[in-house]
Amino acid sequence: MVSALHPPHVPGNRYETPPLAITLQHVWDVLEAVPDPEIPVVSIRELGILRDVRVGTDGLEIVITPTYSGCPAMGQIEDDIRSALAQHNINARITTQLAPAWTTDWISAAAKAKLRSYGIAPPHTLAADSDKVIRFASRRQDAEDVACPQCGSSNTTETSHFGSTACKALYKCLNCREPFDYFKPY
Repeated sequence: MVSALHPPHVPGNRYETPPLAITLQHVWDVLEAVPDPEIPVVSIRELGILRDVRVGTDGLEIVITPTYSGCPAMGQIEDDIRSALAQHNINARITTQLAPAWTTDWISAAAKAKLRSYGIAPPHTLAADSDKVIRFASRRQDAEDVACPQCGSSNTTETSHFGSTACKALYKCLNCREPFDYFKPY
């Protein structure tokens, strides 16, 4: 199904030529190539930051959700989305949606594999009924379950609750001695 994502051509409007109708799938495909600015091996779609692409009465809307409310990368993500769309002559409004809150369960399986290959231990999956406060309070137990992305050993320890970004913790493998980031489950 083809959806027109631009307003109709009207003499004197900001479009010099009538825009081509494009599909929503094309927009999703364009945005699939937008990498996360902090972890460039995964896209914002694979991380679950890209929530929706929809057409409303006032045009195309891209909906994104930050990994946490103070994420400093959101401005860069918006700029990267605008740049990717502009390369395809697509105009859109970007909306940041805070509810429902982002969760690491939205990270795709492919993205988790890419994180591991990049040297970041992917987050554990949180059960729908899990109590995040209790899970984080019990860091000692969680630390024993974090596998080293280098050698696969579970003999690891958390060295800092904050790693290269606030959404990651710094760990060290006690077998291969390599430090690594662990993407904290939220």
